[in-house]
Amino acid sequence: MRRATLADVARRAGLSKTAASMVLNGREGTRLSVEAHQRVFAAAEELGYRPNVAARSLRTRKTATIAFVSDIVATTRFAGGLIRGALDAARERDHVLLITETQGDAAFERYAIEAILDRRVDGVIYAAMATRRLTVPTALLGGPVVLLNATSQDSLPCVLPDDELAGRAVTEALLKQGHRERIALIGRNRLKERDPEVSLAAEARLRGIRQALAGAGVKLYAEAFCAEWLPEYGYTAMRTILRRPAPPTAVICMNDRLAFGAYQALADAGLAIPTDMSVVSFDDDPIASWLRPGLFTAALPHEQMGQRAVEILLDGQPTAAHRVPMPLRRRRSIGPPAT
Repeated sequence: MRRATLADVARRAGLSKTAASMVLNGREGTRLSVEAHQRVFAAAEELGYRPNVAARSLRTRKTATIAFVSDIVATTRFAGGLIRGALDAARERDHVLLITETQGDAAFERYAIEAILDRRVDGVIYAAMATRRLTVPTALLGGPVVLLNATSQDSLPCVLPDDELAGRAVTEALLKQGHRERIALIGRNRLKERDPEVSLAAEARLRGIRQALAGAGVKLYAEAFCAEWLPEYGYTAMRTILRRPAPPTAVICMNDRLAFGAYQALADAGLAIPTDMSVVSFDDDPIASWLRPGLFTAALPHEQMGQRAVEILLDGQPTAAHRVPMPLRRRRSIGPPAT
C-alpha cells in the first residue's frame, strides 16, 4: 500500500503543499482560518499521513533522537528510574531515546558510541549506575552531552542527587526526635570518601551529616568502617557497636543495604526498632518499605534526574552541576530515644 504523502494531504484539504506543511509543522504566520487548519489535520488522520523523518532531518539537521549510554543502569532494577525518567521527558519533547549498555566493556562502548553517532542523534546522555566521576569518551565531546549520576573533568553539564543535603536531612530528623548523646554511624569507607572515581555519594553524605551535628553541637558517639556497603558488613558493624558499654540510641547507615544488616543484628540482640534504637539511611531501595518497621531513608530521585538530563540536553542549559533533592521517606524506624 502506497504511503500517503504531504501532497495527498494538501490535495484532500484543498490547500497548497506549502500551506499544509506549515499547518502540520506548527509554523506561525500561516494566516489560514481555523476551519482550514482542521481540514489539514483531518486529512492527515484519514490518510494515515506520517512525516518523512529522514527528509526533515536533512532539512533541519535534527533527528529527534537522543542516545542513552550507560554502564549497567538498564539491567539494574534499582537504577532503572534513570531510564524511565529520561524516556518520559524525551516522549514529552517528541524525541525517541536510543538505549545502549556497555557492561563496562571498553571495546563495546567504543563500538556502541560509533553506532549512535552514525545515526546523528541530537545529543547523548552518558550515565552511571553508581554516583561517581567518569572519564568521558573523546568521541562524545564533539557534540551535546549531559552526564547523568556522574561528573567528569571535562566541565560538562551533569545531573546528580543532592547527597549532602540528604545527609543533613536524615541527621536533623534524628536530632528533632531528641537524639543527642549517642548517635552512631555505620559505613565509613576511606576509599569511597577519598576517590571520586569510586564514589561521590560517600563524601557528600558524610559532609552533610557532620554539618547537621556541628550545627547542633553534637558529636558522633561511634563510627564503624565497612569494606563494602552490603548487608553482611552492616550486620557485623552493628554487632560491634552493640558491644560498647552503653549502646547508641540511634544509628545512621550510609545506605539501605547496610541498614538491612543492622536490622538483623538488632533483632538477634533482642532490640526493637525504634523503641530501643532508631535507624535512618539513604537510597530507598525497593526492600526498604517492606522491612518492619519500614526504613526511614532519603530516596535517590532517579526518575527526576533522568527527566532533568533530557531537559538540559535539549534546552542547552549552562555547564554546571544540577543537583536534585533526595526526598525523605518518613517511615517508622525513627522515634525518640528510650528514657
